[in-house]
Amino acid sequence: MKKAPDDNRINKELERRSRQLNAPRSRAYLPLLLIIISVVYITDEIASQVGTLMKTEIANDMLAHFGNSSVGVLDILSMISVPFMALGIFYKPLADRFGRKPFLVINTLGMSLGLMIIYLSGSIPMYVIGACIIQFFIPHDMQAVYIMEAAPDKHRAKIYSVIKCVAMLGVMLIPALRRIFMHETSQWRRVYLIPAVVGLAVGFSALFFAKETDSFNKARIASLKGEGDKGKGQNGGLIPALKFVWKHKQLRWLYLALACSETGFILTVDYQVIMTYGYAGGFVANGRFADLATAVESVGVNEITSALFMFPVGCALGQLIPGFIADKKGRKAAALSVSLAAVALFLGFSLGAKAGLDPYIVGFLSGACIGTFWANVDIINLMTGESAPTALRSSILAAANLATGLGIGLSYGISLPLITVFGNTSVAVVALCVTIPGLVAAFAILASKTHDTKGIDLSSVRGDEWDKPSEKLPDNSGEQKAPAVSRS
Repeated sequence: MKKAPDDNRINKELERRSRQLNAPRSRAYLPLLLIIISVVYITDEIASQVGTLMKTEIANDMLAHFGNSSVGVLDILSMISVPFMALGIFYKPLADRFGRKPFLVINTLGMSLGLMIIYLSGSIPMYVIGACIIQFFIPHDMQAVYIMEAAPDKHRAKIYSVIKCVAMLGVMLIPALRRIFMHETSQWRRVYLIPAVVGLAVGFSALFFAKETDSFNKARIASLKGEGDKGKGQNGGLIPALKFVWKHKQLRWLYLALACSETGFILTVDYQVIMTYGYAGGFVANGRFADLATAVESVGVNEITSALFMFPVGCALGQLIPGFIADKKGRKAAALSVSLAAVALFLGFSLGAKAGLDPYIVGFLSGACIGTFWANVDIINLMTGESAPTALRSSILAAANLATGLGIGLSYGISLPLITVFGNTSVAVVALCVTIPGLVAAFAILASKTHDTKGIDLSSVRGDEWDKPSEKLPDNSGEQKAPAVSRS
């Protein structure tokens, strides 16, 4: 028998949400919030990138005594964390019930804990435990939901891309720490300490200074009162989100576009390997080193460390520019631009490393490649959030991990057997072959099956605007808003 609602509990929450919504905020609040969100994003990006930027060193150190230091083997070990990442589809929807702030804090502290465990690790199991914790928390991007719900409609993509740009510049901390602490490749763990401490500090700062978003409080109050369409799916959740997506074709196609885009995921985890073995192979070919292993050791503490200083700069620009295109020309135009740029930049940095191009140039090109690749995924995620009602937005973005997981699974399933068999020198060719088809398919879906969400009003979007021809929103209409929510 269905449990009767607890009127006292509902009234208490209504009072609390109303108090939060009506609480005065100083002019300094929004700038302070954006600073906190930026540092949270820096922690998120470092937690996401540090394992990739240290992959060759980690594989050579932790797997050497097994007689096989292939990064493919390390990737296979890292797949142990995939189930923990998958748990996020049940975890993130809780933000549609309990609010955005608690999970902004918990996610930041969780990522930092994972970084600290890896710093303290002395064995493969401890490393895997830290990696699993990180992989559980980094996909949720509650800071992105904060930006989506707090930014003005017509500047949403720009503000998001600017903060992402700042976050990527923060990744420069990794090569800086490599230079300071990693005098030998076996000292790679030291690089994890400072990001862990910074993450813990900003997590507690968010706890005391960040406030719940107005958009969530309004939707939650409407839900508790059972008012009209805003009360539907009141507590969010995976199943309500999937049912909603299944009913509305705009969201269905966006999920499929996400899956196709993520087939190039292997590129985002192996670009450091591509640079390392590109330089090492070129140096062996021109006689600078007698064997590949010696070349890899030298490249790791010299050329690659130099390249990684410019990686965040390129990545930051790759994240920054698409936001301005998305707000000016539309989300789909931005997706096409960044897809083409990602492929061109991939060829630039992979061939440049093999040719012995200056490490700072190669690092910049590699960063720009990864930045534009992720910008494409971010644009599709932004369209997904802009196509979802507030009461289900976090749940729908969480359920999108099923789509991205499918794409990542295909990426690993195709590439890892090939890399393991043919070795680390094959990573560049394999990554290119799995990335291009996915990006082409994703853009074809966006161009032919979805409608642009540029300028849409998140406070009134229902999610069904694109289902009926009479209610379709014009593409590329910067000032066009979603139809008013029906009260009938």
